[in-house]
Amino acid sequence: MITPRIVIITGLSGSGKSTALKALEDIGFYCVDNLPPMLVQKFIELCMQSNCEISKIALLLDIREREFLKEIPATIESLKKEGYPTEILFLEASDEDLIKRYSETRRPHPLSGHESPLSAIREERIMMKPLREKADRIIDTTSLNVHQLKSFIQSLYSKWSPSKIIRLNIVSFGYKYGIPLEADLVFDVRFLPNPYFIEELKAASGQDRRVADYILRWSETCTFIKKIKDLLDFLLPLYEKEGKSYITVAFGCTGGKHRSVVIANEVGRLINPEKFKINVIHRDIDKE
Repeated sequence: MITPRIVIITGLSGSGKSTALKALEDIGFYCVDNLPPMLVQKFIELCMQSNCEISKIALLLDIREREFLKEIPATIESLKKEGYPTEILFLEASDEDLIKRYSETRRPHPLSGHESPLSAIREERIMMKPLREKADRIIDTTSLNVHQLKSFIQSLYSKWSPSKIIRLNIVSFGYKYGIPLEADLVFDVRFLPNPYFIEELKAASGQDRRVADYILRWSETCTFIKKIKDLLDFLLPLYEKEGKSYITVAFGCTGGKHRSVVIANEVGRLINPEKFKINVIHRDIDKE
């Protein structure tokens, strides 16, 4: 049975706690937002009893839960006494930056009813001071944008996780059925010669070797695949650097049965499987 390591994310409202939670989720942490402190221990026990071997847990606990400040110190002490490696990650930012963030998002501060956002921020800072003093890590996010914060959090906790392999979904589709909504990059391959107009290939799909040979024999097909490979070799590390944990690249032809299928298969075959977890999906291959 695995004893999970636990990160308690807390800090000032608007300091980036949700971004930190998402960053940990993307590197394999089991994450829960705003769990009442009195339920934390029971939740950990249920995780231990489950068939899933959960080795890393991140819990976001903050002032939204009104009993938070009363309950959380005892909860953390109890977890440590029971042998759970537990770390408190406290996020904060300057008053000026927090005011700016609330102004941009137009969200009210959780301590509503104050004369101004500044008075709410200052009261919360005083209320959170005892917990801040117990924190294992304190991060001032004033000068960090969301991408920088996510990258920084992952760099701190990546040692808790196996090396991260970004997920690359390669999708073939038919334009007649619509562009995949989840696609990050979309390429139109309707300029390639169409096997649909070859009688003996019409009923087959791009999974058929005859169809693949027909499409791949053209110089424009080979040139296109090479250029796509070069483009992805350039783009994918940059997407990864920005913190994306998965990327979807879509290739479309008219019906999603011939050309897009062949191109998706070929591109998937050329991408280095040691750097990316590749999943090739033929969305419309069975549609008429």
